[in-house]
Amino acid sequence: MLQEESDLSLIIAQIVQKLKGSSLYAQLERQAWASLQRPEIRLESLKEDIKEFFKISGWEKKLQNAVYSELNVYPLPSHPAAPPEHLKEPLVYMRKAQGSWEKRILKSLNSMCTELSIPLARKRPVGQQKELLNKWNEMGTDEPDLSLFRPVYAPKDFLEVLINLRNPNYENGDSLSFRTHLGLIQVPLKVKDIPELKECFVELGLNTGQLGIDDSTQVPPELFENEHVRIGQKVLAEQDSAAAQQYIRQGSPTALRAELWALILNISSQPEDILYYEQLKTNVIQHDLLVDSLIYKDVKLTASNDDYYFVFEDYLYQVLLCFSRDTSVLGHFAYNSASPPKSYIRGKLGLEEYAVFYPPNGVIPFHGFSMYVAPLCFLYHEPYKLYQTFREMYVRFFFRLHSISSHPSGIVSLCLLFETLLQTYLPQLFYHLREIGAQPLRISFKWMVRAFSGYLATDQLLLLWDRILGYNSLEILADLTQSLPHAAQALYH
Repeated sequence: MLQEESDLSLIIAQIVQKLKGSSLYAQLERQAWASLQRPEIRLESLKEDIKEFFKISGWEKKLQNAVYSELNVYPLPSHPAAPPEHLKEPLVYMRKAQGSWEKRILKSLNSMCTELSIPLARKRPVGQQKELLNKWNEMGTDEPDLSLFRPVYAPKDFLEVLINLRNPNYENGDSLSFRTHLGLIQVPLKVKDIPELKECFVELGLNTGQLGIDDSTQVPPELFENEHVRIGQKVLAEQDSAAAQQYIRQGSPTALRAELWALILNISSQPEDILYYEQLKTNVIQHDLLVDSLIYKDVKLTASNDDYYFVFEDYLYQVLLCFSRDTSVLGHFAYNSASPPKSYIRGKLGLEEYAVFYPPNGVIPFHGFSMYVAPLCFLYHEPYKLYQTFREMYVRFFFRLHSISSHPSGIVSLCLLFETLLQTYLPQLFYHLREIGAQPLRISFKWMVRAFSGYLATDQLLLLWDRILGYNSLEILADLTQSLPHAAQALYH
């Protein structure tokens, strides 16, 4: 009991500290001062009156949404004596594997930099700055020579690293149940079985109405849809993040999705948010980074060749180039097993006081990275809203798909969950694929690492991402991967 109270106190302290640095805190402070001029605020009951004012004016709800958002993102508290790296990743061998992988990525980036004689960063000449500013909304028409650039890595390279991952304590196959696992992932992590998944994803039961799914339910589809839309409108009117997250587990109506996601992710459209995006844009205009060419290359290789997303090419450049400059993204490394890469001022290699994070957001894009942004272009037409939504989706979910960790929503656990479910519940398919030399994970890995972006039709993909937001978990990706009946039948036959 005492431990629970201590954990709760720690969580409260961390959230308060985080919110104190937010624009919401400044807004609440201004509102509190302004409320002192109101006649209903009395000195003898000042605290209660201000609280009542916040409740009536809607600021209490905004504060509740901000706290709820932090609770969804922040990891559970660890033991007070645990070192900071345990918050990032508790298993030593996972941390070592992630560290080795990061060194490989940096070596690839530095090799490209040396081979092409291109600096990691440089200030653009004034002429280039003006040219880029003029074509900011038409960057897709630009055709730079990217033939010498190559993606730093592709999902298949990352998969090979995960396949070779081993827990040194299990070298001799101590666990009998683990020895019976015939998949490619050979690390002993606890993953959910079907009964546990059913309990976790109870709203996805066959007897519950789902938007976008044709399964027969106890309620006629048209009646369910009409009622679901009515409830969704009520949730938006209440502006309650927790209610929106619960609601979206059954899918979001297309017309309400953009607002519901913004509510769940606690995204605001304050002037300072727009100004922040404009500052990032200015940084892009002024400075040229090597990763800019990697972003251009990735968009050209992926989204530009996709029937759904090629029309959003300009938006993708704008969002991803700004994302690479956003130092606020560095905050997520507190609970990410990865660490932001460092670069040093020329001639000062190894001196920490001359070290800078590169790129400024700490994230090196890989082949397919732009596909995390592309589906969101259907929801938001203002670049700053699109940008905010992508950034929040990334620091909550997408980073886990390309870093090595033991987290239940991490890519290692997702791969193991997929293989375990397939081997247990579709054994004939699993063994058939192994016999013909087509390991199931090699087929499905790219689906999961992209969260199915580019592999499902956009309307279906957004319904899937509804559930990711609704359950605050990526585990549904592994469940979907093994339960696609049409895909399974096609592969088997």
